[in-house]
Amino acid sequence: MIEAPADRLKRLKMRSWRRGTKEMDLILGPFADARIGSLGEAELTLYDRLLGENDQDLYLWVTGQADAPTPLAQMIAMIARHAGTAPAR
Repeated sequence: MIEAPADRLKRLKMRSWRRGTKEMDLILGPFADARIGSLGEAELTLYDRLLGENDQDLYLWVTGQADAPTPLAQMIAMIARHAGTAPAR
């Protein structure tokens, strides 16, 4: 069954706000509210994949405490910039 675009965005937003940790709720929820409506198909698919990752790993990647896996690195960087956790360069 093919998921309707509006249903997909609603699901992604819900999964962003209802994580396993409050820290990731507060990072991913606002990002999803502000940005996922403007993401392309490939980016939405990647974001959906990212939501399947462990919160402890996501937190380390978004805060720059650990390197994100290459396939997720650009999406993690986008989320980190939005959250204000991207390291200063």
